[in-house]
Amino acid sequence: MRALEDYLSQLRLVLESGFSGSRLEPWWQAMWPDIVAALPAHGSSAKWEHALSSLPTLPPTSVDAGPVVRVGREQDLSREQHEILHTSLSALSPWRKGPFDFFGVVVDSEWRSDWKWQRLIDHVRPLEGRRVLDVGCGNGYYAWRMLGAGARVVVGMDPGVLCVQQFRAALSYQPHAPIALLPLGSEALDRDLAVFDSVFSMGVLYHRRDPLEHLRELRRALRDGGELVLETLVIDSDACEALAPPGRYARMRNVWTVPSPTLVQQWLREAGFAEVRCVDVTVTGIDEQRATPWMTFNSLRDFLDPEDPAFTVEGHPAPTRALFIATTG
Repeated sequence: MRALEDYLSQLRLVLESGFSGSRLEPWWQAMWPDIVAALPAHGSSAKWEHALSSLPTLPPTSVDAGPVVRVGREQDLSREQHEILHTSLSALSPWRKGPFDFFGVVVDSEWRSDWKWQRLIDHVRPLEGRRVLDVGCGNGYYAWRMLGAGARVVVGMDPGVLCVQQFRAALSYQPHAPIALLPLGSEALDRDLAVFDSVFSMGVLYHRRDPLEHLRELRRALRDGGELVLETLVIDSDACEALAPPGRYARMRNVWTVPSPTLVQQWLREAGFAEVRCVDVTVTGIDEQRATPWMTFNSLRDFLDPEDPAFTVEGHPAPTRALFIATTG
């Protein structure tokens, strides 16, 4: 998938083979001009395309979707190829989600995404044979985990163009994987698709001005009897209330609402979900989100009050994240 045209062809193939005759077919065809235009429009696209074109050329190889998503084996590359690979992957920094291992080059991402996966996987329905949607998917780390858990096909959506480029680095060595990452936000889910067996939305809800509308988008994407996996920032409260940060939250922009778990469950029911339950609440630690050589900017440690890490630098409660499971009946 080094050439953009090859990647777009792969997207079409996955969407056509996985969703022919379904309501998703006219939807993705209508969105196709936006998909095609998004990647080359970014100001860093030329740099990223060069990095992708410089990746060592090899036949298709294995992708082991374990806690570390491993692409190929270290012995498959020469020392010179390893150096080229490291340079190319570094040019795609910052890496937010992972970890990945490309032929022995370990990409130590900002987030230990494998920890979140471990917290949720025992609570969700088995993914074997399911059509899965991952909204706000980042660079596809979870998509590979979903495929490794037996998903029939995975569609990821993320407006971050760099995320899609990082995904292309892994896909270039497994070009026939039934995964499609679309450079789109969840707002594009503007019609009743009713096609996915499982929908994941992790780290999106609090970035939406209208969180209830986001949940309705997810509901529209699910078939009857489907399952939603939702992860979001929450406040520690049993009441039906929310924090509305007046400025930034933990130095993040566009955090509009940080609800209580009780309020999230109420929203889910209002959006048409059933069997709503909160399965995990975890305070985010500085060992789970941190700066690394692959993400050298400020991270969670810098976003907390140095005198009292129970609060953010703005004085809000420190980040706590909860996982919710719900169904469409």
